[in-house]
Amino acid sequence: MPAPLTLDAPKLHAAIDSMVEALRSRHSTTQGLCFIGIANGGLELNRRIARRVDPTVPTGELDTSFYRDDIGRNPIPKESRPTIIPFDVTGKTVVLVDDVLHSGRTLNAALNELFDHGRPAAVELAVLIDRGGRKLPFAADYCGLRLDTTARQKVKVHLDPTAPENDRAEVLTPSA
Repeated sequence: MPAPLTLDAPKLHAAIDSMVEALRSRHSTTQGLCFIGIANGGLELNRRIARRVDPTVPTGELDTSFYRDDIGRNPIPKESRPTIIPFDVTGKTVVLVDDVLHSGRTLNAALNELFDHGRPAAVELAVLIDRGGRKLPFAADYCGLRLDTTARQKVKVHLDPTAPENDRAEVLTPSA
């Protein structure tokens, strides 16, 4: 396998900083705002962003495992977690947070599940890395980094909740 392209902690932190600033700029008041991380990759990113934008804003977590349109081809992973949204999303501006945006299928599943919990006034998307390759017409409102990747490549993000200096992202290319 070829050597992976690695994005180090300073590069990821700068990307997160720019996302936080964009969120603060768009939302001068955080009344009616909430953040929901998409499991598993978006949970730590959600925690970091929400804490920096406004630590009093409600947060939740959403697992899309049962809402995927490709569930027949990809069984539910063993690490699935329950969706936890401890507030009513109806009438709120929900910022969905995930680590990587690729085909759009995870986001589609997230929206389907989110609307089972209520009817938000608006839904925005914050992603750390947009790797292109969309199969569905979605775009991020807040994006830290954009990478051009092939369909065969994988983007793995690791945000360490206890040691952010260990944060990294890798673009892995499997050998032929």
